Amino acid sequence: MKIFRNKTKKFLSPTAELFDSMIGEGMVIHGRIVVNKSIRIDGVVHGDVEIPEGKKNITVAVGSTGKVFGDIKSFRVLIGGVVEGNVYATERVELHGVANVKGDITYADIGIEPGAEIVGLLIKRVTGKKSEIADAGKLIQKIQNFKK
Repeated sequence: MKIFRNKTKKFLSPTAELFDSMIGEGMVIHGRIVVNKSIRIDGVVHGDVEIPEGKKNITVAVGSTGKVFGDIKSFRVLIGGVVEGNVYATERVELHGVANVKGDITYADIGIEPGAEIVGLLIKRVTGKKSEIADAGKLIQKIQNFKK
């Protein structure tokens, strides 16, 4: 009788992303990249990768052979390689099993597979109304004053 089953469980199912641009495995880029459509990075980028202010539905994906030495600012960020810099995602960050991030990650939603490595802070993006945030700040002050 088998009590334990050896199941392989896929935590983050593959997304149906379409990438308009790709930086191939043998390519090395030095400098800032501004993308207007989704991009997949399988090569090396020395510089920031970002989208224009206010753009939505743009994904920056770093493949398992990809390396980014700079910040990534996008609507959605998928990481399966190495990032040495901060990650800012308006919507979602996904860290796949072989991801290695050295920097802070700011996100609204996050998915982390076992095996992913992070050296930095995870910062949840506040999406509430400004009045709710102010009310929360007042509540924290009241609690701190009560403890005194």
